[in-house]
Amino acid sequence: MKRFVFWVFALLLASSLARAAIVEHTFNVEDISIQRLCRQQVITAVNGTLPGPTINAREGDTVVVHVFNKSPYNLTIHWHGILQFLTPWSDGPEFVTQCPIHSGSSYTYKFNLTGQEGTLWWHAHSSFLRATVYGALFIRPRQGHSYPFPKVYQEVPILLGEWWNANVVEVEHNATESQDAPIPSDAYTINGLPSDLYNCSKDGTYKVKVKQGKTYLLRVINAALNTQHFFQVANHTLTVVAIDAAYTNHYDTDVLVLAPGQTVDVLLRTNQRVGSYYMAFSPYHSAPQITINANITRGLIIYDGDRSAKPVMPDLPAQTDTEKAHRFYTNMTGLAGGPHWVPVPRHVDEHMFITFGIGFTECTNFSGGCTGSTRPLSANMNNESFVLPRGRGVSMLEAFYGNNVDGVYTRDFPNRPPVEFDYTNENINEMPFGFRIAPKSTKVKTLKFNSTVEIVLQNTAIITTENHPMHIHGFNFHVLAQGFGNYNATRDEPKFNFLNPQIRNTISVPVGGWSVIRFQANNPGVWLVHCHLETHLPWGLAMAFEVENGPTPSLSVPAPPADLPKC
Repeated sequence: MKRFVFWVFALLLASSLARAAIVEHTFNVEDISIQRLCRQQVITAVNGTLPGPTINAREGDTVVVHVFNKSPYNLTIHWHGILQFLTPWSDGPEFVTQCPIHSGSSYTYKFNLTGQEGTLWWHAHSSFLRATVYGALFIRPRQGHSYPFPKVYQEVPILLGEWWNANVVEVEHNATESQDAPIPSDAYTINGLPSDLYNCSKDGTYKVKVKQGKTYLLRVINAALNTQHFFQVANHTLTVVAIDAAYTNHYDTDVLVLAPGQTVDVLLRTNQRVGSYYMAFSPYHSAPQITINANITRGLIIYDGDRSAKPVMPDLPAQTDTEKAHRFYTNMTGLAGGPHWVPVPRHVDEHMFITFGIGFTECTNFSGGCTGSTRPLSANMNNESFVLPRGRGVSMLEAFYGNNVDGVYTRDFPNRPPVEFDYTNENINEMPFGFRIAPKSTKVKTLKFNSTVEIVLQNTAIITTENHPMHIHGFNFHVLAQGFGNYNATRDEPKFNFLNPQIRNTISVPVGGWSVIRFQANNPGVWLVHCHLETHLPWGLAMAFEVENGPTPSLSVPAPPADLPKC
């Protein structure tokens, strides 16, 4: 019987491998000149396009991407949402899983797509370069398998981006020097185009031609750096079928909300009269005290045979409509029993309570004065402000692999904040002064292989409350519950959804609120956890998990590739 089972498994494996493919790309990263908003602007881009090339693959395929860095900047590429099971060297965040690819050098990323389907994306994981170095990554079902929703007529990528009339590296450099927030972007874009709402952009509107009576799959990606967005199509209901490459129960809505890093797959049924309809992105401004680009951008859905003189514009929500955003974020549920569904692990080995938010930093080498609110801005998780280990000679993953972490990072990230207080009370005078200023550190939390981790992510109001998109590399997680105010286990644990919770890789923790997530640490390596607002990672709103190797060599971090960049 055992021999029979072995041969059945071998045949299934051989059949699976026969259907899988190697999807190979070459990325040439270089500076190009592009016309936007009345001016020529030099940007760093991949293969001369904005967005960069789309990677199309199927579940089970192996992706190989040869990156040639012909730009003047050192950089890395992150494959956002790819689990990178036992391929941590390809995850991408600089100084965490690799040193940057130096200008004039190259590196080959290689990873498998087993157990994932849906819409993901890739982007530079080096400062503000992800403003122009990004693109889509679509994982379709294996040959012979189908989507768990009706057949669609066509798939349409919709990538929201952000545009600066400036060198984005200088934008970040100036913010770092001043230790203040960077200047807001000048425009938002859809698939690289800013729309007719901006100067010199009459012909810069993304257009989709559709047939009446068909169903389209919109693959919507928020690739913006710093702003969450509402998304609507005038007069059309959207049916959500997946988020972050995880299938959901079908959810009908007139508005989507996406934080930077998040993706949403929706069905658009062209069941309206023949005409033209705007699809529009409008910022969700959860912290009105913080200056953002409050402009909208839009594209066009044009029915075949349209002769209308004026397209229909959607009735967009107020940009501060937290109630509508929260309703969208919490109403969706996972497709339990669907393709690649993972049940919620019920036994928890590690309980963590992590506070996070924007605060102040210690005053060193700062010429702007240093009293009260004039202190330079910083950020922290559990009162530790994370610093990437630049200049240490190796990445964190190299230090882990070589068992030589001294001087690179320490293993003492706390399970809880050092003090308890009224976390979401915006009266700063009632907050412990020491909690407003976090020490700089490079700390990780060590997790046993295959342990189950539950985390309460708790927003704080050190400067202001804000909706923060938190991204965990190397793992998907179940979202058990979300709410406003301070998390209270007695009140909130009974609300946990163990039946069909959302599965995500990036969670929008409600403004002035909390989220509870749970995942299994079955992927050895060093994995970054951070806010996906680009301003917040350099400020220190991050930490990392060090997941120990498994019991066998086949469940351990493999040797680094020969072409791994050197620091």
